[in-house]
Amino acid sequence: MTSTTTYPADSTHLLGGQYRVPRIGYGTMRLSGPGVIGLPEDVNGAIAILRHAVELGVRFFDTANAYGPRTVNQLIGRALAPFNEEIVVGNKVGASRGPRGEWLTDSRPETIRTQVEDALLDLRTDISPLTYLRLWGDSTDRAGAIAEGVPLEDSLGTLVELREAGKVRHIGISGASPTMLERARRITPIAAVQNRFNLLDRSGVGVLSACERDEIAFVPYFPLATGTLANLDALIAPARRLDAPTTTIALAWLLRRSPAVIPIPGTASPSHLQENVRAATLAPQLTDDEVKALTAVEDEANARLDTMSTQATEAIDKQRAITESTRPTAPTQ
Repeated sequence: MTSTTTYPADSTHLLGGQYRVPRIGYGTMRLSGPGVIGLPEDVNGAIAILRHAVELGVRFFDTANAYGPRTVNQLIGRALAPFNEEIVVGNKVGASRGPRGEWLTDSRPETIRTQVEDALLDLRTDISPLTYLRLWGDSTDRAGAIAEGVPLEDSLGTLVELREAGKVRHIGISGASPTMLERARRITPIAAVQNRFNLLDRSGVGVLSACERDEIAFVPYFPLATGTLANLDALIAPARRLDAPTTTIALAWLLRRSPAVIPIPGTASPSHLQENVRAATLAPQLTDDEVKALTAVEDEANARLDTMSTQATEAIDKQRAITESTRPTAPTQ
């Protein structure tokens, strides 16, 4: 059965018209300490997993100054520098952490300029292949924003200036609405957009459509819904048929959902990393009917950019409850 809603599982994407990268990337946020603060407990293990990702064929890495802050970029620099032309690190600027570890958007030009320079220092490189500006389009409000009156022309314009100075090669945006994407493209070419998108959360579908139309990479963050997809019913049958974990099938579906998509699953486990990379092999083996069934898990027509679906919220709450129930309790006195 042929479906007009499925696509061939192209194995690579020409990012920015320059970098031919495999369409399974690696998200590095989990290589920080608890709460995405500080260094991980196993620093050597974090360095090893980054190198193992390259050995498995990963060429696209996602990171941000706010991870740590800065500690994850420093680990990437230690593990992978000097970078060859095949390795693309996409780094997000325009976000910071508050005194209690809270996430803040900070669109001031001076912050963006400083964060680009810091990232180059931490990554041990002279130029960023891809730098994203973190926006607020996928948030319910602008709580946590610093200098929220800064026009996009000024914040994004700072990245344009840094590109002209040879510090940045391609520019992306993260947390964008379709309107923001169109406005950004009037300022500069956009190579990639990073928004939430997974089986249970289709909030970024409008931006995905625009990326497909204009041949822009769409990089979904939380591609596995923060680990809540393992027991999703629609994944079980194709996982059994292909003898694969359900999470691998979820990534394979993302590859089939659109040729613009480059998922960036993160893990500190070598075995999970191998399972994630295997999604590229399994994507062509999903039948069109399986892809249609998985796509139908959520109603994309009613997805809202600033809101997770009820199903996604419930799954995350359920996973959180399981984690809390299995956490060791302190001994009684």
